[in-house]
Amino acid sequence: MKLFALPAIRRVVTHALLPAVIALIGCTCLAQPAAADFRLCNNTGSRIGIAIGYKDADGWTTEGWWNLSARSCETLLRGQLVARFYYIYALDYERGGEWSGQAFMCTRDKEFTIRGIDDCLARGYERTGFFEIDTGEQRSWTVQLTESNDSESPTSGSSVKPLPTPGVRTTPERESR
Repeated sequence: MKLFALPAIRRVVTHALLPAVIALIGCTCLAQPAAADFRLCNNTGSRIGIAIGYKDADGWTTEGWWNLSARSCETLLRGQLVARFYYIYALDYERGGEWSGQAFMCTRDKEFTIRGIDDCLARGYERTGFFEIDTGEQRSWTVQLTESNDSESPTSGSSVKPLPTPGVRTTPERESR
């Protein structure tokens, strides 16, 4: 009886544990780090247009336009953030008004990616004032755009609330080794 019991037990244990081992290996191989993006949420009742400016290893870049419907969010830049400071300019298409600032960069009316921030007018672009977002060197960030109140249109810098993306600490994380 002992000769037949050992292979039978081995077969039962193998059949029971094999799916669990495969699932564990699959989970380990498919595990990905948390998404790290620069997102913007439109918490207004209007459709808005968004342009972003940033400095990377190749210099200054401005990009636009993202059109966000009322009460929606959009990822403007995918992946880990490469800079501490980002710059936003937004227009309220329906009620007028803008979210702007004193950091001047190049834009145009149609979709664009523009390298450099100097001589905008001479290069055929518009010179537009962006407001600064300090991400504190976080890996991801979300900006919430709101109206100053329900009866007013947005104005320069009104109710701009940068918030860390849920699940990302507001202080730098130490890597575990």
